[in-house]
Amino acid sequence: MTHSANHTNELVHEDGHHDLEELRKFGFWLFLITDCILFSVLFATFVVLREGTAGGPGPKDIIEMPGVIAETFILLTSSFTSGLAVLSLNKGSRQGLIGWLAVTILLGACFIGLEMSELLALISEGHTIRTSAFLSGFFTLVATHGLHVSVGFFWILAIILQLSRHGITPVTTRKVQITSLYWHFLDAVWIFVFSVVYLMGVM
Repeated sequence: MTHSANHTNELVHEDGHHDLEELRKFGFWLFLITDCILFSVLFATFVVLREGTAGGPGPKDIIEMPGVIAETFILLTSSFTSGLAVLSLNKGSRQGLIGWLAVTILLGACFIGLEMSELLALISEGHTIRTSAFLSGFFTLVATHGLHVSVGFFWILAIILQLSRHGITPVTTRKVQITSLYWHFLDAVWIFVFSVVYLMGVM
């Protein structure tokens, strides 16, 4: 009777843990939806404000495409390495998983560094968020995306530490899957940033 009760308690605990994991995944999807709304608003705002240069510099005056292309290549490569990390997860390879996650955040750090250099260079030239409506929209959109990439960097770094201590568990598996989706989402957003802000800006 006692064995049966213990078995029942274990099943209830496992079901409860599974439900909690599913609830956390659902919470992440809600967060992603709100992020989609946020970036949609920022893109719409930028499109409305991009002609408002107030006699100051426009897109063609401030955009340096070689640097932007380098940022794009780095971020898209990091999306590929993030996919390789999930592939290692599915194979049960902790070493491969940690390795590819480390490469992913290293590329993310390079992207953040290039983006910060771009924005700081504009500020040093006197082109700030207060200069014009166009630059207000530009700085807000680009910096918001950069902030999200920074959050992803520290998020993945924390997961690497957890994997080093606890290995591949249901909890770390969920976290890796969620952060991979988050990282792919940021790459997709950057494609829109590249197209709407930079590419259309210089055309």
